[in-house]
Parts: sequence; structure tokens; C-alpha cells
Amino acid sequence: MQSLNTSKLRSLELKANEIRQDVIESLLLAGSGHSAGSLGMADIFTAFYFHILNHNPKRPQWADRDRLVLSNGHICPVQYATMAHAGYFPREELKTLRKINSRIQGHPHRTALPGLETTSGPLGSGLSQAIGIALAAQLDKKKYYTYCLTSDGEQQEGNTWEAVMFAGKRRLSNLISVMDRNYIQIDGDTEEVMALEPLRAKYEAFNWHVLEVDGHNLAAFIGAVNEARAVYEKPTLIIAHTIPGKGVGFMENDYRWHGMPPNQDQAKIALSELQAQHQSLTGGRS
Repeated sequence: MQSLNTSKLRSLELKANEIRQDVIESLLLAGSGHSAGSLGMADIFTAFYFHILNHNPKRPQWADRDRLVLSNGHICPVQYATMAHAGYFPREELKTLRKINSRIQGHPHRTALPGLETTSGPLGSGLSQAIGIALAAQLDKKKYYTYCLTSDGEQQEGNTWEAVMFAGKRRLSNLISVMDRNYIQIDGDTEEVMALEPLRAKYEAFNWHVLEVDGHNLAAFIGAVNEARAVYEKPTLIIAHTIPGKGVGFMENDYRWHGMPPNQDQAKIALSELQAQHQSLTGGRS
């Protein structure tokens, strides 16, 4: 992983903002989809595709690439937008989100779009899929990392805990899971629907190394990934505390935006806010 200097950090912040704008525009055109989580994870996806991952958009099936598995597939609008910015497919294609015959549907479909590692939909399955990939790498003595992005709500799935137990037992140090800890799910606050805490203690009990970080602090998140990669005897969970709807004031921390797209007026307000933030990051330069 390359070093992170002030200039690179600013470029990542700008890229995350541009990705958020594309998320809003694609959701508006789709007329359906998930806003809150997609906006909340833009910084983390930017960090992965533009700094952390060892990957090549021109060779998406390169055998030694790092693997990124999206378990909570409903936030795929942010993955699609990030992949388009990274060069996996034209940004213009983001306008086809959820359209008939589009390669970018409401949940990722592995064979439809080069660069997707898995097909996701049912929550709680992604960590098991990532474990299979990481175990194969371990058995084949490959050096690539497998990263799994999960929601906090899917920690309510029993399948998740079978996977957590297995990964801890097999000491899969080449597996790094990132939990989007935004405290919302479709019915409200996770701690009211089905309390999850103490998450850190639970994972540690299953032989995981656990880190907690501000998911919008790019330097801190990248630092956490660096620490995780230095752990050689167990898998790592990074609990990334994020704000659902990040960057759009009327969406932030409102669970109702979990599975709702903006309408024309709402998108106009959202884009205005994000564009103002972009100008602030550039010191007023367009």
C-alpha cells in the first residue's frame, strides 16, 4: 500500500464527494434504491478502490488481486459509482441503475459486471463467502487479502456468527471484515430492533482482532487497515462508525432513508449541499 500524504488525502476526500454526487444522481434516475448506507460508506469505498486494494480495473480477473466482498448488497450504488470512477466501466452507465437489462442492478450480480467478486442479496451470507475465498488463498499459499464489507443490521443473522466462529478457529489473518456501524436498519435503530452490543467483545470471544474507527476519517481508516494487515494470527474486524446519509443534511441519521431514493426536489438539495462541500475542499476552485 502506498504512503498517505496530505495531497493524496485531499484527493481521496474529493473523490468520495464526487462519488456521493453520482450516487444521488443514479438513485434519482432509478426511482428506487438505498440512499443512507450508500452515502455513509462512500469514504470507505474510496479508500479501498483508490488506496488500499491491490487491483487492476483493466484486468478484473487478475489472479493475485485483493478481493472485496460486499455482503450488504443493497448499498451497491456506492460500489458501482466507485468502480466507475476507478475505471471498471463508463460513468455514463451509472444512469442505468436498476433498469431492465442493465449490468448494475439493485444487488450486485457477479457475472454481470467485471470486478464484482460475489452475488449478494440475502443479508448474513457475505462473510461466509469471503471466508471461502480467504481459506482458498490460505490453502493455495496466495498472498492476496480478502476484505468483507458488512452492515451492522446483518449481525442479527445466525449465519454471520457461524462464519465468525469458523474464521476465528482457522485463524484467517488474510481476512479483514469492515462493519458499517451506522445504527440503522429498515425498521429503525438497531439497538431498539434487536440490540447488537457488545459487538467488540463478541468478536473478540471468537478469536478476532477488533479495531474501532471513525468511518469518515480516511487517514484513521487506512491506518486501521494497515494495523489489520500486520496481524498474523487471527482475522480482524474493523468497526467503522459512520453517519447514514453522510453529506446530505436531511438524510443524515434518519433510518427512513435506509431504502428510499430522493425525488427531484430532494436530489437538487442534496447535490447542492455536496457541491458546496466539494468547493470547500478545493478552496473555492471548481
